[in-house]
Amino acid sequence: MTTTSDQTAPGGVTAVIVLAAGGGTRMKSKRSKLLHEVAGRPMLSWAVNAARGLNPQHLVVVVGHLREQVEAQLAEDAPDVLTVVQSEQKGTGHAVGCALDSLGELQGEVVVTYGDVPMLNSETLAELVRAHRAAGTLATVLTAEVPDPTGYGRILRNGDHVVGIVEHKDADDAQRRIREINSGIYVFDAAALRHGVSALSNDNAQGEYYLTDVVSMAATGAIRGDDPGLSGVAAHQTDDLWQTEGVNDRVQLSRVNVEMNRRILERWMRDGVTIADPSSTWIEPDVDLAADVTILPGSHLNGATSVESGAVIGPETTLTDCEVGEDTVITRTEATLAVLGDGVRVGPWANLRPGTVLDAGTRIGAFVETKNAHLGAGTSIPRLVYAGDVVVGRDVTIGAGAVFANNDGKSTSTTSVGDGAFVGSNVVVVAPADIGQDAFLAAGSVITEDVPAEALAVARGRGHISAGWAARHQGSRVPSPDSDPRSDSRDHISTPEEHS
Repeated sequence: MTTTSDQTAPGGVTAVIVLAAGGGTRMKSKRSKLLHEVAGRPMLSWAVNAARGLNPQHLVVVVGHLREQVEAQLAEDAPDVLTVVQSEQKGTGHAVGCALDSLGELQGEVVVTYGDVPMLNSETLAELVRAHRAAGTLATVLTAEVPDPTGYGRILRNGDHVVGIVEHKDADDAQRRIREINSGIYVFDAAALRHGVSALSNDNAQGEYYLTDVVSMAATGAIRGDDPGLSGVAAHQTDDLWQTEGVNDRVQLSRVNVEMNRRILERWMRDGVTIADPSSTWIEPDVDLAADVTILPGSHLNGATSVESGAVIGPETTLTDCEVGEDTVITRTEATLAVLGDGVRVGPWANLRPGTVLDAGTRIGAFVETKNAHLGAGTSIPRLVYAGDVVVGRDVTIGAGAVFANNDGKSTSTTSVGDGAFVGSNVVVVAPADIGQDAFLAAGSVITEDVPAEALAVARGRGHISAGWAARHQGSRVPSPDSDPRSDSRDHISTPEEHS
């Protein structure tokens, strides 16, 4: 479920103001509430993307509490956005006034929305703008009818006309029974908004400047726009209550995450993806899945991951920013920034770290870790291997317990392994090293130099069997070092010429 950056409101709008200055104290976090994530994205990113879909001339985010964090996120995610500081949180009307002061004289439409309403999308904002234009009003408010309106501002109507908005704290008993609530999202005529904000009073229960009072002024004719044909206030009601749902604490954050994920999964299932257990599967919005992909329980697909047709992911697999080819099977694996070709088999309990590239038909087994590793087609690593900073050719077999030692404590080096080579169990290859085509590294060897093509490399201590040793050492199972008859160790690389 992605937001669109296309122009969804014909002609665009003059400005969108995103209010993001609140304290978010109910989140009980050292991090700004707006940076807590929904479907892998900060809530503020959802709000900015939805606003951008209106193609505004000016896109403004009003910041305040923990603004350094918010500004840093915007600098990375949306550097073109104008940030305005509300140094004191004196209410929504004051926040909008801060934004207007930074923009100078405006004509046209100004949309006001919030940074903590992550499910609001561009399409709904565009519908709101179209309804505003059709109504010919000074202001239009997005509303919804909810079962429990506690805490929300109530819409006051006279027939089809909105005559005001009353905050929950200021509402009387009759007004609190109204179920049509104010989402806090509006379209204003720019001139009317400026006049209304300049006339606000903080004579209310909170001692704040309410933007809802500007709506009341527009409804009663207390303010006018530049166009004398505009008057009154309209409401545009959405049937999707989630798009008006703000997030104020972690309980609400969890609820919104679950609903967002449910919508993403439902869309993929309707597009031909099998999801065995939606309750335990999480897919972020930028993931791309082909038809006939199967996702098994406990799997998480994050970032810009793409999966081709016929692939099976899971169970209990996490992929982040990965490319997965056709008919590949990945089981109980964690992979990040990895590229997997067609027909690859990975897992269980493998860890593919950034820079891993697995060509078609490769096999990665249990408890294998790769990093900056390119494995050629048909290569097999059945189990218990660390392959870091290594380029491996085609049809190579790497035995259990092998380690490509890539770091000497100061720098990292690379090893290459030629096509058809065999790396025995418990071999350690100390980088940098070049292992030639069809070379054979004997089990238990420590390889510290290049191995030519078709050579046998043996680099381990010579074994010794002492007959009758147990009888000679009854009562003491530890022999004296002086009595150990083993010869000294030596390394040996046997080339084909030695046997010619």
